[in-house]
Amino acid sequence: MNDESIPRIVIVGGGAGGLELATGLGHKLGKKRKAEIILIDRNRTHIWKPLLHEVATGSLDASLDGVVYSAHAAKHHFIFQLGTFYNVDRLTKTILLAPLLDDRGQVVLPERTLKYDKLILAIGSVSNDFNTPGAQEHCFFLDSVSGAERFQHTLLDSFTRLQQADESTSKLNVAIIGAGATGVELSAELFHVTSLLKIYGLDKVNKDRLNIHLIEASDRILPALPERIATKATMELKKIGVTLHLGKRVLQIDERTIHFEDQTLDCDIKVWAAGVKAPDFLKDLGVFELNRNNQIVVNSYLQVSDDEHIYVVGDCCAFTQENGSLVPPRAQSAHQMASTVKNNIIREYQGRPLQPFVYKDHGSLVNLARFSAVGNLMGNLSSDVFIEGKIARWMYMSLYRMHQQAVHGTLKMMALWLSEKLMRVVRPKMKLH
Repeated sequence: MNDESIPRIVIVGGGAGGLELATGLGHKLGKKRKAEIILIDRNRTHIWKPLLHEVATGSLDASLDGVVYSAHAAKHHFIFQLGTFYNVDRLTKTILLAPLLDDRGQVVLPERTLKYDKLILAIGSVSNDFNTPGAQEHCFFLDSVSGAERFQHTLLDSFTRLQQADESTSKLNVAIIGAGATGVELSAELFHVTSLLKIYGLDKVNKDRLNIHLIEASDRILPALPERIATKATMELKKIGVTLHLGKRVLQIDERTIHFEDQTLDCDIKVWAAGVKAPDFLKDLGVFELNRNNQIVVNSYLQVSDDEHIYVVGDCCAFTQENGSLVPPRAQSAHQMASTVKNNIIREYQGRPLQPFVYKDHGSLVNLARFSAVGNLMGNLSSDVFIEGKIARWMYMSLYRMHQQAVHGTLKMMALWLSEKLMRVVRPKMKLH
């Protein structure tokens, strides 16, 4: 039963920032009943978003490797509610949750209203197709677990058909539109899982029958990262067999064809990975100041510019740094924002002044499956440290461990790492269903 005598902190979105924030506030305030912490998400489980490309290829099983919100909430002193946020009334300090429907479209829970004293919006981002004709109808989007799993099922079906087809003439053509981190990592991961198929009876499916086309409108891959990283990643992708199409702007997508200004490309599977934006419904609400990517404009404390009761973290947050640039939509940004908001909410309860958010760029890492990894560390210092190979891959995986540590604590993080090592002995190397 809810206790109306204590303040209520509502967090919308259980991604990297939202889940870390709910866990931290649960231990600091929820455990001692100084506040009621409620986490809202439309899904029942959490997967670290940078790993969605591994869910898409079957390297990671979301049903086994995800965090179950309700179970996690019970252990970490907050409340989880399954639901979809779609409106807010800032005058009455309430949010509106859409009706919850089952797989048959039957109402499980009606529309709900939830009061808050503090509201944190951590609703993440979705793929930005820039209104490209045919993108929504003919492309897979890897901005959610459900989207990644739909791609994985289609990929398995395609591999099965390829196994039965004529080896001399049949190939699988996959186009990935957008050569940012997601597109680059997915292209390498696809070649990696193809090398595993012969273990599971698909011995006629190999990298020679797989054509991966990586398409980018800019003149190089990874346009948001330092050029040295892009150059090294380009060399690695070409080495494993990825075909790069640089400086190519997609005009239209049909069922089997991608149209550029000067040519077309026929493909069996198409993935859109070119850019992100905050969900469109934020614009439809008409209650927040937004930028052109639908991100909510905030002040130096990550509060909505004209409402100190609402904080924003993660990909949906538009925070302008002193140099005029926006904080990039990355996992490390969400982690740092969640830490700042947690500390400031606690400081508010203690009657202490808030501290402004300062983003620290710790560098960028790109994982090319089991083939390699490249990146730079200490990105906001006077000089970067370029790393590659096994060291870069170890650093990349350490980012995930840091997220697990923030969510579970050090001991359970170590236990999860050990259990993953043990499970590799008995589990298939890729998801086959």
